[in-house]
Amino acid sequence: MKWRRGALAVGSIVSVLVFALNPCAYAAQSNSANYQVNEVFMGSGGELHACGSQYCSKQSAGEIAAGNMAGTAFKAHGGFNTDREPYLAFSVAGGSTDIGTLSTIGTATTTATFAVKTYLASGYVVQFASDPPTSNGIPHVMNALPTPTASSVGTEQFGINLVENQTSCTTPAPANFGADPVQVPDNTFSFGTVDPDYNTCGKFMYQKGDTIASSNRSSGETDYTVSFIYNISPTTPDGQYVYNGTLVATSTY
Repeated sequence: MKWRRGALAVGSIVSVLVFALNPCAYAAQSNSANYQVNEVFMGSGGELHACGSQYCSKQSAGEIAAGNMAGTAFKAHGGFNTDREPYLAFSVAGGSTDIGTLSTIGTATTTATFAVKTYLASGYVVQFASDPPTSNGIPHVMNALPTPTASSVGTEQFGINLVENQTSCTTPAPANFGADPVQVPDNTFSFGTVDPDYNTCGKFMYQKGDTIASSNRSSGETDYTVSFIYNISPTTPDGQYVYNGTLVATSTY
């Protein structure tokens, strides 16, 4: 029976925000040669800029409708408290995880989490921008799975997915771990989805630069869980393997 040194996995996942913003991306005001509508409301009880000598506030008393609407050529956000500044919010639960010593007779697993939301955008994409685990002894990069693949004990594999994994799935996972995306507050406000290559229980893949999650519209918060697997073979070189994960989130317009 042969044992191999394991990785310090998911080492301080770094969140990198790439903002594809420029002045043309701002929500256009309604205007023509003769008029312009600039953040107005119709109704009673609300006010966009209720200001005194010390402070300003937005008031929403009496608001009867809010939310998104869209056609083939436009989008609108209804409600007193709207804002024409686009933004991307992206957070990652950082930290380091030591998965211990890897073995040819078992699969090591771990998870990490991140959350994304974007406003006044056509959506967002999230990508992994890191190399697979690499040995700091004899130079060696673990075999990253090029297609969605089941875990195979005794075969060198590194892969991820973004769903709940169960040993009872059609493709049995090596353990019960991970979670499906969670829409916050619910799926009427948040629309993040997992890429099909990373969306199957018990199947894992990893290709640097892949889009792993996205939304095709402005979206409230979606919380994602990334599930990692590590398998080694009898010929995997000994050493300490380190994976420093970098996620890149980009708003699209």
